[in-house]
Amino acid sequence: MKISAYPKCYEYEIGLHHTMTVFDWISMAKNQLDVEGLEIYDRFLASLNRDYLLQVKEAVNRAGFVIPMLLCSPDFTHPDPEQRQRAIEYQEQMIEVAALLGGEGVICRTLSGQQRPEVSREQGVKWVIDAIQQVLPTARELGVILGMENHYKDSQWARPEFALKQEVFLEIVEAIDERRHFGVQYDPSNAIVAGDDPIALLEKVKDRVVSMHASDRHLKEGIPMEQFRRIEQSDQRMGYSEYLSHGVIGKGLNDYDKIFSILSRSGFDGWVSIEDGVNGLGEIKESIIFLQRMRDKYYSDCRRGVD
Repeated sequence: MKISAYPKCYEYEIGLHHTMTVFDWISMAKNQLDVEGLEIYDRFLASLNRDYLLQVKEAVNRAGFVIPMLLCSPDFTHPDPEQRQRAIEYQEQMIEVAALLGGEGVICRTLSGQQRPEVSREQGVKWVIDAIQQVLPTARELGVILGMENHYKDSQWARPEFALKQEVFLEIVEAIDERRHFGVQYDPSNAIVAGDDPIALLEKVKDRVVSMHASDRHLKEGIPMEQFRRIEQSDQRMGYSEYLSHGVIGKGLNDYDKIFSILSRSGFDGWVSIEDGVNGLGEIKESIIFLQRMRDKYYSDCRRGVD
């Protein structure tokens, strides 16, 4: 098991407002974080020019890290067929970017798209499966693994994830037969947000997990889950919910002992990426220490370096 980090606390500064650069984040991580990898969000990249991408890769490697995953957010559920085709082309481009940044075996995240009231579950599922099948040949050719995340909501989307609920997510995943270049990017906190049991979901997908986002969260005091779900279904604003609290991994609702017990028994020995620390690097550092303890406890026989 290897640990990577994602700068949740600087997501908007780097990816939206551009008051920081990805190189600023790399420098911070080099000086302060004891991890093996840095996860990259496509919105962190100022250009998709090959020379620029190689500069990012070189900076990450020179700082002592690798890039295990590229985050991107395709929207395969748009009712406009031209928009869906653009999403497919975008995902294919991101697969190419991931291959350049991370090399053989790098994970490129994929999503389903946004929930739209005019798109039925049946139609949306069909569109998503068709889109993933169309981009898989590119992933196979370049040695990239598509990791479909049980996602909540991209930070710059107006609507929650189409496959937010476990049953929709599983319907899509189970329809994809590919095992080498497609799997599950598991996020236990997103299952909580969906009102699902993260352990029950993990038991169903444990043999297909290719990576995990580690985070912890809970509803803010006084917000019942049922009220939260009603609010989220109608939310049209960009960004994450104001009703959620993030924090140090291991201090929230997730049972990480149970999670890592299941993962280690199922043979998972891949990347676990810290996707929390919205309140600063201090929380990320505490989360690293927690995950290192989990690794020592459940992967004591595994070499701790990066291959």
